[in-house]
Amino acid sequence: MEPSRDIARLIEIMAALRTPETGCPWDLEQSFATVAPYTIEEAYEVLDAIARNDLGDLREELGDLLLQVVFHARLAQEQGAFDFGGVVEAITQKLIRRHPHVFGDARSLSPERVKALWGEIKAEEKAERAERRAAAGLAEEEDAGTLSGVPLPLPALTRALKLQEKAARVGFDWDDARQVLAKIREEADEVSEALDQGGLDAVRDEIGDLLFAVTNLARHAGVDPESALRGTNEKFARRFRHIESKLALDGMTPSDADLPRMEALWEDAKQKERGAA
Repeated sequence: MEPSRDIARLIEIMAALRTPETGCPWDLEQSFATVAPYTIEEAYEVLDAIARNDLGDLREELGDLLLQVVFHARLAQEQGAFDFGGVVEAITQKLIRRHPHVFGDARSLSPERVKALWGEIKAEEKAERAERRAAAGLAEEEDAGTLSGVPLPLPALTRALKLQEKAARVGFDWDDARQVLAKIREEADEVSEALDQGGLDAVRDEIGDLLFAVTNLARHAGVDPESALRGTNEKFARRFRHIESKLALDGMTPSDADLPRMEALWEDAKQKERGAA
């Protein structure tokens, strides 16, 4: 087979890899469950390429992510459930349905009305999905309430954000960010009390409450908490590399240096960043 820009070629390659006896032994052993971790990994590699603004890598990583979709679709096709065309049909149908202001009669809507309409359409889709599951004899979704539809495997900060967004839509929310700041201070005090008491379970619970409150603050400030923390992680790594490089000039490693010296080098890194800005 030759490479191609046609999606049909990718589907053909996937079919060949999954063909018994002549296909790839590794691919033939896979299932939805075994492929799922790779799907998550590839999504994060797409995110990493975007964060690095590396469009060459982004092209490659998007291809890897597309392969995951094709792989899952092939597994479903082999079970007689749906094929790749069904996946495309489902998403195009959803996009057209959720954008009546673009593809339908509901034009010239305000951004606020578009957002409200989006929620109404999703609610209709949720009801239809419940009817479809009932007709197929499937059990009701474990969480069919306001907070349903937020996947458990999401990163904790992202899931916290989505849970808060859903609760906010029905009025369970703070009025402004300063109220959330007060809640953060309250949660921090409760962490301090738990540390004084020395119970690990209590400390874990209170730190969880604190992180949830900080996520809420990010939401009120219009900041994605996952992106914010990712940026801070990189900033920490960059400054720590500065510490290591400076110590190396004296033939030292961080293990050889005391904390005051490393803190001084940390401040040096911060000053250089401010100067560069």
